[in-house]
Amino acid sequence: MLKETIRRSLMALLPKGQVFVDRSALLAYEADAGIDKGLPEGVVFPRHADDVVRIMCWAAEHAVPLVARGAGTGLSGGAVADRGGIVVDFARMNDVLDFDVQGRSALVQPALINLRLDERAREDNLYFPPDPSSQRASTIGGNVAENSGGPHCFKYGVTTNYVTGLDVVLANGQRIRVGGRALDYPEYDLCGLITGSEGMLALITSIVVRLRRNPPGVRTMLAIFDTPEQAGEAVSAVIAAGLVPATMEMMEQKIIRMIEPYAQAGLPLDAGAILIIEVDGYPESLERQIDEIAQILRKHAVREMRFAHNEEERYRIWLARKSMAGGITRLAPAYYTVDITVPRSRLTEMLVEVDAICEQQDVRTGHVMHAGDGNLHPMLLIPEPDNPDLMRRILTAAREIVRCCVEKGGSLTGEHGVGIEKREYMSLMHKPVELLAMWDIKQAFDPHNLLNPGKVFPPPEKGEDGPFAGYSSHANGSLVPEIALHSGIFAPASLEEAAQGLHALTQEGRCVAISNAQRSVGDAVRMSAEALRGVRTYAPDDMYIIVGAGTPLQEVQEFLAQDDRQLALASPWPEATIGGLIAANVNAPFRVRYGALRDLVLYMQVALPDGRVIRTGRPIVKNVAGYDLSKALIGSHGTLGFIGEVALKVIGKPRTRKTLFVPVADLRHGLIWARQVLPLSLVASGVALCKGYQAAHAPAALTESKYLLAYTAEGLPEDVQAELEQVRQALQVLGCPDAVEVDDLGVTDIWIELLSGTAGSLQVRIGVPARDLPAYIQDQAATLNAGSFLADLSSGFVYATQQPETFEEAQQALNMLRMPALGLEGYAVVVDAPEAMADGLDRWGYIPQGIDVMKALKQRWDPRSILVSPDRFLQG
Repeated sequence: MLKETIRRSLMALLPKGQVFVDRSALLAYEADAGIDKGLPEGVVFPRHADDVVRIMCWAAEHAVPLVARGAGTGLSGGAVADRGGIVVDFARMNDVLDFDVQGRSALVQPALINLRLDERAREDNLYFPPDPSSQRASTIGGNVAENSGGPHCFKYGVTTNYVTGLDVVLANGQRIRVGGRALDYPEYDLCGLITGSEGMLALITSIVVRLRRNPPGVRTMLAIFDTPEQAGEAVSAVIAAGLVPATMEMMEQKIIRMIEPYAQAGLPLDAGAILIIEVDGYPESLERQIDEIAQILRKHAVREMRFAHNEEERYRIWLARKSMAGGITRLAPAYYTVDITVPRSRLTEMLVEVDAICEQQDVRTGHVMHAGDGNLHPMLLIPEPDNPDLMRRILTAAREIVRCCVEKGGSLTGEHGVGIEKREYMSLMHKPVELLAMWDIKQAFDPHNLLNPGKVFPPPEKGEDGPFAGYSSHANGSLVPEIALHSGIFAPASLEEAAQGLHALTQEGRCVAISNAQRSVGDAVRMSAEALRGVRTYAPDDMYIIVGAGTPLQEVQEFLAQDDRQLALASPWPEATIGGLIAANVNAPFRVRYGALRDLVLYMQVALPDGRVIRTGRPIVKNVAGYDLSKALIGSHGTLGFIGEVALKVIGKPRTRKTLFVPVADLRHGLIWARQVLPLSLVASGVALCKGYQAAHAPAALTESKYLLAYTAEGLPEDVQAELEQVRQALQVLGCPDAVEVDDLGVTDIWIELLSGTAGSLQVRIGVPARDLPAYIQDQAATLNAGSFLADLSSGFVYATQQPETFEEAQQALNMLRMPALGLEGYAVVVDAPEAMADGLDRWGYIPQGIDVMKALKQRWDPRSILVSPDRFLQG
């Protein structure tokens, strides 16, 4: 209980009606939607960010824990104050602060309901894809804290893929912005670390989310199978064919028999399993998508297929899936939902194991699955919630299910989070050194453990001295070996050798620069991943590949091309390696179609300077078991650890790719035209305005034009054709010159050619909020026109190339581009520079608001700061 003086200071902290400490009010906060309980000592209701700062400073002064809470729909006890403290209920911070249609983003407060955001987006033909089953009640802040998923995550990704910036209050009361409305800020991805951290790293006061164009058409089908194995094999076959349905939901016989008497949706009770498959896109492509899927299902023993021809029939197909809770509570007053993820190819295998475990424990269950991403939800019925023996058997079954899932290469939680519920299971999935790496992150953000203490980490055993079970502050106590340097280069043949070598160099206090290029940093040892090369694992059924970090991107693409697959990565530098691209966070224009690097990395294996080797995740699409360690390393420029192995998402090659080129004589006109066609992008993989590019074999109208507007679309032929036809019509209305259509050439190819063709010049990447990019280009036209440039209008980037004759000219051009970008909450960084000028230029010119947290994390992972960047990232 709070001391009386502390209690009185709390009551005086905020205006009347925003602080409650009476037991009757606190009982409402004893639990969330799960089974874990804990009574808080008070509840506060901030109305704005200043209130949150006040609350955090008070908590820090009095060493009182804070637990952030949204709508209380979580199932893992993440918002339960099981260690006392104060619940911060954000219910009164629920506004849309800014809605940017042109830039396809929104700035929202944390208690905005997910469905309200999606409804607001659809008013402007936009779409917010993360759609957890609690969508009607759960908040965006809660979705961020748990990195929520939902049925559409197979195609569109989870919450972290849509959060680009956060305003947060740190545990010391400091208010900072991490990320923002521009993309790829030159900083550690603290935004990505906070997302999915279950409220343990910071209090979120506002969120920048990105939006997509709402697909103009949807078709839904129901497929009925005799066995779950047949349904699972059909799912794998659909994915292997390169098709990407919007959803693939699966229910097996036991859950069907629970739901159908309640929902009366017309499901056959003798079915072994059903699939709900939905496709979206332009109406012209829907029939083809459904037909192709139907052909595959027929080859995999589908018994019956039902197709929705209107919204009423679609509603009826989804009725059973959405009636799950009602159907189960008709049979039992409560149920326990287990949330696990396995590789897709092992879904039905896992299903059999779960049934065996539940039968052994005499627990009744049914299953619903996000089959496309391997996310399985066994629903364990609780007919007698007060029966201690039944609850013991249910929890025993849950633990065995988790153990079995982890043994199959899965995650102990795919979307519900760890919280209280699964913290004891974390040691099943993560080694002590990996838990310690997460604890390092916690300490960098919250050294006094004030924010949501006791969550995620396994509690210490009795008599164990440390913050969690298995804790050791000494990661590597072994003898420090001698390391072999060849011409001053350390090229380890394994991660273990890398870790030992880094540990030895740490003990010697010698600096290390991780780079495959022939670049030196003073007296630093150059460390290379060139010996860690090649494909380790290729899993076409699960659509991932594991490669050594020293493998050239070109080599991986050639390997995957044999199977008509690819990585959604590109580089202007032919020698670029996978590890190098990740460390530098290099993203091509087609990110607008396929996502950025941070969305494509499934896990990494990394050697830290103190001798630890950690794995940052699993090769699965959905995994929220702890902090997302990968995010810290993407874009860290080799200053946190040595990347040795990487697992990446694989995608099918697009069936068609076409680009419309429009000659542009006047820059202002080109920007206006681009602004008009940008809202049309659904399958676009780039919309760019460029100067200095000559399209090969192009008509004279293009080669003679000062600028070119390029619009690339790729995917299914019907979708591409439909979109480009809309673009043509929009351009015709504007009175533009006739567009020239080119096959198999995209904006990303132009980006590669421009940057690779001007190597050794001054190359600057400018990032600003996408809506501000046209005005920025217009205002800086004189500087940009002095060289060549490509404006990636979809994502808010300009890649500018100059040919300065003196250092002073280079510095002046850089300042002319950088200062206005900083004024727009953007940045401008030097990508390349003439050798004689490179050392004198400030490559970054940007100080992140989270710099203190960045330095604290580096100190935890690299205590003697031996890792230095050839580009001087995080130096000076």
